[in-house]
Amino acid sequence: MQISPTALPDVLLVEPKVFGDERGFFFESWNRRAFAAAGIDVDFVQDNHSRSDRGVLRGLHYQIEHAQGKLVRVTAGEVFDVAVDLRRSSAAFGRYVGVVLSAANRRMLWIPPGFAHGFIVLSENAEFLYKATDYWYPQHERTLLWSDPGLAIDWPLAGAPTLAAKDAAGRLLADADVYD
Repeated sequence: MQISPTALPDVLLVEPKVFGDERGFFFESWNRRAFAAAGIDVDFVQDNHSRSDRGVLRGLHYQIEHAQGKLVRVTAGEVFDVAVDLRRSSAAFGRYVGVVLSAANRRMLWIPPGFAHGFIVLSENAEFLYKATDYWYPQHERTLLWSDPGLAIDWPLAGAPTLAAKDAAGRLLADADVYD
């Protein structure tokens, strides 16, 4: 497995070692010892799986209490995945990183607690899986506005995205609850 820093050093790109032959492929998407040796020493408590169609944008979500770390990956299709640093004490506060995750490239992204997270589906549809370090608490969930000009996220859009009501009503970073 190869783990590389991104433009936000605490957000890590994980590229598993893939074993393939004429039958298909195999790789470990989670191995506690290997990830801990690479600096991702966490306990996951929940796995989530979503399916979305082209142009669906989910996010930018975070929990102001019970902040979640997430190990995210795509098992079908392709997405542009984004993490935004919401830790006021961080030199990278308010900055984002975006990477393409797909079933074909098998990349994963580690997003530690203290970040907002979202993605847009680039393929006809996509299945998105992620492991979380804390449970979902809807009363603590917050949403940053995906199109906040202060964030200037370069979403690969072809027209307007399809949004849930809570995502369309997200807050600007300047007005959002953030971490210390």
